Amino acid sequence: MGNLAFSEWIQIFLILVLLYLAYFDLRTFRLPDIITLPLIFTGLLFNSFSNQGFASFQDSIIGAILSYTGLWLLNALYRALKKQNGIGMGDAKLLAALGAWLGWQPLPGILLTASLTGLIGGIIWLVWNKQNHRAAFPFGPFLAIAGIIELLWPQTIQTLLLSKLA
Repeated sequence: MGNLAFSEWIQIFLILVLLYLAYFDLRTFRLPDIITLPLIFTGLLFNSFSNQGFASFQDSIIGAILSYTGLWLLNALYRALKKQNGIGMGDAKLLAALGAWLGWQPLPGILLTASLTGLIGGIIWLVWNKQNHRAAFPFGPFLAIAGIIELLWPQTIQTLLLSKLA
């Protein structure tokens, strides 16, 4: 294991943090700011100061801002229509962290993967816990899984989709 490059150690760190956040969200329905906010900051720092970054610093900033703002606006629209939150802001901060680490380009694929796995996982969650379709379930684990997939196998979802369309 001594032969791992710096960026591989960073990948391992990021995967472990994402797995912990997924577990924590499954157990508590919370994504703690004490982890998500530093994760955003360290992603920005890593891509700013490292020549082995996963994205350019500019893409990293755009990714963090775009992802948080996008989920915040989506939740604001849902709240205006339904008079309740549709997604937690911890999820928005987790997506902002993924945007900070990976840049803005993989965000559509991350959201698609998280949404598809979340749809399947949500149905399983509701059946398993004997709840109706209006019950909440944690979305953070699906964002974390999608982020790990994108980190390990970049552009996999886009490649699979585009190859089927061509």
